[in-house]
Amino acid sequence: MASIKDVAIKAEVSTATVSHVINGTRYVADKTKEKVYAAMKDLDYSPNMVARSLRSRKSNTIGLLVPLLAEDTSNFFFMSIANGIEQVLKENGYNLVLSNSNENADMEKDQIKVFNRQHIDGLVIAPVNGKEHRYEDQFNGEYPVVFIDRRPQGYKGDTILVNNRQGTKEAVEVLLNKGHEKIGFITGTLGITTSDERLEGYKESLAQHHIAFNKSYIKEGPATFQKGYQLAEELHKEGVTALFVANNVMTMGSVSYLQANDVKVPDQMAIIGYDDYDWMKIASPPLSVVRQPAFEMGKAAVEQLLKRIHGDTEGTNEVMLNSELVIRGSC
Repeated sequence: MASIKDVAIKAEVSTATVSHVINGTRYVADKTKEKVYAAMKDLDYSPNMVARSLRSRKSNTIGLLVPLLAEDTSNFFFMSIANGIEQVLKENGYNLVLSNSNENADMEKDQIKVFNRQHIDGLVIAPVNGKEHRYEDQFNGEYPVVFIDRRPQGYKGDTILVNNRQGTKEAVEVLLNKGHEKIGFITGTLGITTSDERLEGYKESLAQHHIAFNKSYIKEGPATFQKGYQLAEELHKEGVTALFVANNVMTMGSVSYLQANDVKVPDQMAIIGYDDYDWMKIASPPLSVVRQPAFEMGKAAVEQLLKRIHGDTEGTNEVMLNSELVIRGSC
Protein backbone atom coordinates (compact mmCIF):
# COMPACT_ATOMS: atom_id res chain seq x y z
CA MET A 1 0.00 0.00 0.00
CA ALA A 2 1.18 3.48 -0.86
CA SER A 3 2.00 5.85 2.02
CA ILE A 4 1.70 9.59 2.39
CA LYS A 5 5.48 9.74 1.85
CA ASP A 6 5.07 7.99 -1.53
CA VAL A 7 2.44 10.56 -2.53
CA ALA A 8 4.75 13.42 -1.51
CA ILE A 9 7.66 12.04 -3.55
CA LYS A 10 5.51 11.52 -6.65
CA ALA A 11 3.91 14.97 -6.37
CA GLU A 12 7.32 16.55 -5.57
CA VAL A 13 6.03 18.21 -2.39
CA SER A 14 6.55 17.70 1.33
CA THR A 15 4.54 15.21 3.40
CA ALA A 16 3.22 18.20 5.36
CA THR A 17 1.77 19.66 2.15
CA VAL A 18 0.06 16.36 1.33
CA SER A 19 -1.40 16.33 4.84
CA HIS A 20 -2.70 19.89 4.48
CA VAL A 21 -4.36 19.01 1.16
CA ILE A 22 -6.05 15.93 2.63
CA ASN A 23 -7.20 17.59 5.85
CA GLY A 24 -7.80 21.13 4.60
CA THR A 25 -5.77 22.50 7.49
CA ARG A 26 -3.86 25.17 5.56
CA TYR A 27 -4.09 27.04 2.27
CA VAL A 28 -2.48 25.17 -0.61
CA ALA A 29 -2.31 26.55 -4.16
CA ASP A 30 -4.69 24.94 -6.65
CA LYS A 31 -1.85 23.78 -8.92
CA THR A 32 -0.18 22.02 -5.98
CA LYS A 33 -3.48 20.45 -4.94
CA GLU A 34 -3.93 19.07 -8.44
CA LYS A 35 -0.47 17.48 -8.32
CA VAL A 36 -1.24 15.88 -4.95
CA TYR A 37 -4.63 14.56 -6.08
CA ALA A 38 -3.10 13.18 -9.28
CA ALA A 39 -0.39 11.39 -7.29
CA MET A 40 -2.99 9.95 -4.90
CA LYS A 41 -4.99 8.65 -7.84
CA ASP A 42 -1.97 7.15 -9.60
CA LEU A 43 -0.83 5.42 -6.43
CA ASP A 44 -4.38 4.40 -5.41
CA TYR A 45 -3.74 6.08 -2.06
CA SER A 46 -6.60 6.36 0.46
CA PRO A 47 -6.22 8.43 3.64
CA ASN A 48 -6.65 6.62 6.94
CA MET A 49 -10.12 7.92 7.81
CA VAL A 50 -10.11 6.32 11.27
CA ALA A 51 -6.87 8.07 12.24
CA ARG A 52 -8.16 11.36 10.83
CA SER A 53 -11.38 11.13 12.84
CA LEU A 54 -9.47 10.38 16.04
CA ARG A 55 -7.28 13.45 15.52
CA SER A 56 -10.04 15.84 14.48
CA ARG A 57 -12.99 14.28 16.35
CA LYS A 58 -14.81 14.53 13.02
CA SER A 59 -15.61 11.42 11.00
CA ASN A 60 -17.88 12.79 8.25
CA THR A 61 -20.23 9.95 9.12
CA ILE A 62 -23.91 10.21 10.03
CA GLY A 63 -25.83 7.41 11.77
CA LEU A 64 -29.41 6.41 10.92
CA LEU A 65 -31.32 4.24 13.41
CA VAL A 66 -34.74 2.96 12.30
CA PRO A 67 -37.18 0.26 13.55
CA LEU A 68 -37.25 -2.31 10.74
CA LEU A 69 -39.24 -5.53 11.00
CA ALA A 70 -38.88 -8.35 8.49
CA GLU A 71 -42.64 -8.76 7.97
CA ASP A 72 -43.48 -5.04 7.82
CA THR A 73 -43.60 -3.30 4.44
CA SER A 74 -43.11 0.05 6.21
CA ASN A 75 -39.44 -0.83 5.68
CA PHE A 76 -39.90 0.73 2.22
CA PHE A 77 -40.93 3.95 3.96
CA PHE A 78 -37.74 4.04 6.02
CA MET A 79 -35.61 3.17 3.01
CA SER A 80 -37.14 6.12 1.15
CA ILE A 81 -36.15 8.28 4.12
CA ALA A 82 -32.61 6.86 3.90
CA ASN A 83 -32.47 7.75 0.18
CA GLY A 84 -33.38 11.35 0.99
CA ILE A 85 -30.71 11.46 3.69
CA GLU A 86 -28.05 9.98 1.42
CA GLN A 87 -28.69 12.47 -1.36
CA VAL A 88 -27.95 15.42 0.92
CA LEU A 89 -24.99 13.68 2.57
CA LYS A 90 -23.30 12.93 -0.75
CA GLU A 91 -23.61 16.59 -1.73
CA ASN A 92 -21.86 17.52 1.52
CA GLY A 93 -19.13 14.86 1.67
CA TYR A 94 -20.66 12.69 4.39
CA ASN A 95 -21.26 8.94 4.64
CA LEU A 96 -24.28 7.14 6.11
CA VAL A 97 -24.26 4.18 8.53
CA LEU A 98 -27.63 2.41 8.86
CA SER A 99 -28.64 0.47 11.97
CA ASN A 100 -31.84 -1.33 12.99
CA SER A 101 -33.58 -1.27 16.38
CA ASN A 102 -36.03 -3.98 15.26
CA GLU A 103 -38.82 -2.04 17.04
CA ASN A 104 -37.25 -3.12 20.34
CA ALA A 105 -36.35 -0.64 23.10
CA ASP A 106 -33.43 -2.66 24.47
CA MET A 107 -31.94 -3.20 21.03
CA GLU A 108 -32.34 0.51 20.36
CA LYS A 109 -30.34 1.33 23.50
CA ASP A 110 -27.61 -1.08 22.43
CA GLN A 111 -27.39 0.48 18.96
CA ILE A 112 -27.14 3.97 20.45
CA LYS A 113 -24.23 2.74 22.59
CA VAL A 114 -22.53 1.48 19.43
CA PHE A 115 -22.96 4.87 17.77
CA ASN A 116 -21.59 6.56 20.90
CA ARG A 117 -18.35 4.61 20.38
CA GLN A 118 -18.08 5.20 16.63
CA HIS A 119 -17.32 8.95 16.65
CA ILE A 120 -20.27 9.77 14.40
CA ASP A 121 -20.91 13.45 13.67
CA GLY A 122 -24.68 13.18 14.06
CA LEU A 123 -27.62 10.77 14.36
CA VAL A 124 -31.05 10.58 12.72
CA ILE A 125 -33.39 8.28 14.65
CA ALA A 126 -36.94 7.00 14.27
CA PRO A 127 -37.63 5.94 17.87
CA VAL A 128 -39.38 2.75 18.92
CA ASN A 129 -42.84 2.84 20.48
CA GLY A 130 -44.09 5.98 22.17
CA LYS A 131 -43.12 5.04 25.73
CA GLU A 132 -40.65 7.28 27.52
CA HIS A 133 -37.09 6.00 27.24
CA ARG A 134 -35.09 8.90 28.75
CA TYR A 135 -33.03 9.49 25.62
CA GLU A 136 -31.06 12.22 27.41
CA ASP A 137 -29.35 9.46 29.41
CA GLN A 138 -28.53 7.40 26.31
CA PHE A 139 -26.78 9.87 24.03
CA ASN A 140 -23.23 10.84 24.97
CA GLY A 141 -23.78 14.52 24.09
CA GLU A 142 -20.92 14.61 21.58
CA TYR A 143 -23.12 14.74 18.46
CA PRO A 144 -26.47 16.31 17.51
CA VAL A 145 -29.60 14.18 17.12
CA VAL A 146 -32.70 14.63 14.94
CA PHE A 147 -35.80 12.48 15.50
CA ILE A 148 -38.01 11.54 12.55
CA ASP A 149 -41.52 10.12 11.97
CA ARG A 150 -42.38 9.65 15.66
CA ARG A 151 -42.33 12.22 18.44
CA PRO A 152 -40.34 10.85 21.41
CA GLN A 153 -42.06 11.36 24.76
CA GLY A 154 -40.06 13.08 27.47
CA TYR A 155 -37.37 14.43 25.12
CA LYS A 156 -37.02 17.94 23.76
CA GLY A 157 -35.03 18.10 20.55
CA ASP A 158 -35.17 18.52 16.79
CA THR A 159 -37.95 16.50 15.14
CA ILE A 160 -39.17 16.04 11.56
CA LEU A 161 -42.72 14.70 11.45
CA VAL A 162 -45.64 14.10 9.08
CA ASN A 163 -49.08 15.49 9.88
CA ASN A 164 -50.68 12.07 10.39
CA ARG A 165 -53.79 13.50 12.03
CA GLN A 166 -54.62 15.81 9.13
CA GLY A 167 -53.92 13.19 6.46
CA THR A 168 -56.26 10.70 8.11
CA LYS A 169 -58.91 13.33 8.74
CA GLU A 170 -59.01 14.27 5.05
CA ALA A 171 -59.24 10.62 3.99
CA VAL A 172 -62.13 9.85 6.36
CA GLU A 173 -63.91 13.03 5.21
CA VAL A 174 -63.85 11.71 1.64
CA LEU A 175 -65.56 8.53 2.81
CA LEU A 176 -68.11 10.50 4.85
CA ASN A 177 -68.89 12.79 1.92
CA LYS A 178 -69.64 9.70 -0.18
CA GLY A 179 -72.33 8.72 2.31
CA HIS A 180 -70.47 6.20 4.46
CA GLU A 181 -71.26 6.37 8.18
CA LYS A 182 -70.06 2.94 9.25
CA ILE A 183 -66.33 3.37 8.68
CA GLY A 184 -63.92 0.82 10.09
CA PHE A 185 -60.44 1.82 11.27
CA ILE A 186 -57.66 -0.78 11.16
CA THR A 187 -54.39 0.09 12.88
CA GLY A 188 -51.17 -1.40 14.12
CA THR A 189 -50.36 -1.32 17.81
CA LEU A 190 -51.48 1.91 19.45
CA GLY A 191 -49.06 3.75 21.74
CA ILE A 192 -46.78 4.63 18.83
CA THR A 193 -47.34 8.33 18.15
CA THR A 194 -47.98 7.84 14.41
CA SER A 195 -50.76 5.30 15.09
CA ASP A 196 -52.28 7.44 17.84
CA GLU A 197 -52.31 10.56 15.67
CA ARG A 198 -54.06 8.72 12.82
CA LEU A 199 -56.75 7.53 15.22
CA GLU A 200 -57.19 11.12 16.44
CA GLY A 201 -57.73 12.27 12.85
CA TYR A 202 -60.37 9.55 12.34
CA LYS A 203 -62.25 10.60 15.49
CA GLU A 204 -62.01 14.30 14.64
CA SER A 205 -63.48 13.77 11.17
CA LEU A 206 -66.41 11.79 12.57
CA ALA A 207 -67.08 14.47 15.20
CA GLN A 208 -67.11 17.28 12.62
CA HIS A 209 -69.72 15.35 10.62
CA HIS A 210 -71.76 14.61 13.77
CA ILE A 211 -71.25 10.86 13.44
CA ALA A 212 -71.19 8.97 16.74
CA PHE A 213 -67.89 7.24 17.51
CA ASN A 214 -68.31 3.46 17.64
CA LYS A 215 -65.47 1.77 19.51
CA SER A 216 -66.28 -1.61 17.92
CA TYR A 217 -65.24 -0.18 14.54
CA ILE A 218 -61.67 0.31 15.80
CA LYS A 219 -59.55 -2.77 15.22
CA GLU A 220 -55.99 -2.87 16.56
CA GLY A 221 -53.28 -5.50 16.26
CA PRO A 222 -49.69 -6.24 15.21
CA ALA A 223 -48.86 -4.64 11.87
CA THR A 224 -48.89 -7.83 9.78
CA PHE A 225 -50.55 -9.00 6.58
CA GLN A 226 -52.41 -11.76 8.44
CA LYS A 227 -53.80 -9.37 11.06
CA GLY A 228 -54.96 -6.94 8.37
CA TYR A 229 -56.82 -9.82 6.67
CA GLN A 230 -58.41 -10.93 9.95
CA LEU A 231 -59.50 -7.45 11.08
CA ALA A 232 -61.01 -6.62 7.67
CA GLU A 233 -63.05 -9.82 7.95
CA GLU A 234 -64.27 -8.84 11.43
CA LEU A 235 -65.32 -5.38 10.29
CA HIS A 236 -67.03 -6.73 7.17
CA LYS A 237 -69.11 -9.04 9.36
CA GLU A 238 -69.99 -6.09 11.60
CA GLY A 239 -71.52 -4.32 8.62
CA VAL A 240 -69.12 -1.47 7.94
CA THR A 241 -69.27 -0.06 4.39
CA ALA A 242 -65.82 1.55 4.29
CA LEU A 243 -62.35 0.93 5.68
CA PHE A 244 -59.49 3.23 6.55
CA VAL A 245 -56.32 1.18 7.09
CA ALA A 246 -53.58 3.07 8.89
CA ASN A 247 -50.49 1.29 7.52
CA ASN A 248 -49.38 -0.39 4.32
CA VAL A 249 -48.92 -4.02 5.36
CA MET A 250 -52.38 -4.19 6.96
CA THR A 251 -53.82 -2.52 3.85
CA MET A 252 -52.39 -5.42 1.83
CA GLY A 253 -54.06 -7.91 4.17
CA SER A 254 -57.39 -6.06 4.03
CA VAL A 255 -57.38 -5.92 0.22
CA SER A 256 -56.53 -9.62 0.12
CA TYR A 257 -59.58 -10.41 2.27
CA LEU A 258 -61.88 -8.34 0.06
CA GLN A 259 -60.58 -10.01 -3.09
CA ALA A 260 -60.72 -13.54 -1.65
CA ASN A 261 -64.35 -13.05 -0.63
CA ASP A 262 -65.52 -11.27 -3.79
CA VAL A 263 -66.38 -8.07 -1.91
CA LYS A 264 -66.77 -5.50 -4.67
CA VAL A 265 -64.68 -2.35 -4.19
CA PRO A 266 -65.93 0.35 -3.86
CA ASP A 267 -69.59 -0.70 -4.36
CA GLN A 268 -69.76 -3.03 -1.36
CA MET A 269 -66.72 -1.76 0.53
CA ALA A 270 -64.75 1.42 0.01
CA ILE A 271 -61.15 1.43 1.23
CA ILE A 272 -58.35 3.96 1.70
CA GLY A 273 -54.86 2.87 2.76
CA TYR A 274 -51.83 4.61 4.23
CA ASP A 275 -48.55 5.08 2.31
CA ASP A 276 -48.26 4.71 -1.46
CA TYR A 277 -46.50 1.80 -3.14
CA ASP A 278 -46.51 0.49 -6.70
CA TRP A 279 -48.80 -2.45 -5.94
CA MET A 280 -51.56 -0.03 -4.95
CA LYS A 281 -51.61 1.48 -8.44
CA ILE A 282 -52.17 -1.89 -10.13
CA ALA A 283 -54.75 -3.25 -7.66
CA SER A 284 -58.24 -3.67 -9.05
CA PRO A 285 -59.47 -1.03 -8.66
CA PRO A 286 -56.37 1.11 -7.96
CA LEU A 287 -56.21 2.00 -4.29
CA SER A 288 -56.78 5.44 -2.80
CA VAL A 289 -54.08 6.30 -0.25
CA VAL A 290 -52.58 8.86 2.06
CA ARG A 291 -49.07 9.37 0.67
CA GLN A 292 -46.28 10.28 3.08
CA PRO A 293 -43.34 12.48 1.99
CA ALA A 294 -40.70 9.97 3.09
CA PHE A 295 -37.89 11.16 0.79
CA GLU A 296 -38.54 14.78 1.78
CA MET A 297 -38.51 13.81 5.47
CA GLY A 298 -35.04 12.33 5.07
CA LYS A 299 -33.74 15.44 3.34
CA ALA A 300 -35.24 17.77 5.95
CA ALA A 301 -33.81 15.69 8.80
CA VAL A 302 -30.23 15.67 7.55
CA GLU A 303 -30.35 19.35 6.53
CA GLN A 304 -31.30 20.18 10.12
CA LEU A 305 -28.58 17.85 11.40
CA LEU A 306 -25.91 19.51 9.25
CA LYS A 307 -26.92 22.91 10.62
CA ARG A 308 -26.25 21.60 14.12
CA ILE A 309 -22.95 20.04 13.08
CA HIS A 310 -21.86 23.38 11.61
CA GLY A 311 -22.54 25.24 14.83
CA ASP A 312 -26.20 26.28 14.88
CA THR A 313 -27.27 25.96 18.53
CA GLU A 314 -30.41 28.11 18.43
CA GLY A 315 -33.38 26.46 20.22
CA THR A 316 -35.05 23.26 19.03
CA ASN A 317 -36.79 22.85 15.71
CA GLU A 318 -39.92 20.86 14.85
CA VAL A 319 -40.85 20.54 11.19
CA MET A 320 -44.30 19.21 10.27
CA LEU A 321 -44.58 17.95 6.69
CA ASN A 322 -47.95 17.52 4.97
CA SER A 323 -49.13 14.21 3.58
CA GLU A 324 -51.02 13.97 0.28
CA LEU A 325 -54.40 12.32 -0.27
CA VAL A 326 -54.34 10.39 -3.57
CA ILE A 327 -57.81 9.45 -4.81
CA ARG A 328 -58.06 6.46 -7.14
CA GLY A 329 -60.85 3.96 -7.72
CA SER A 330 -61.33 2.32 -4.31
CA CYS A 331 -63.56 4.90 -2.62
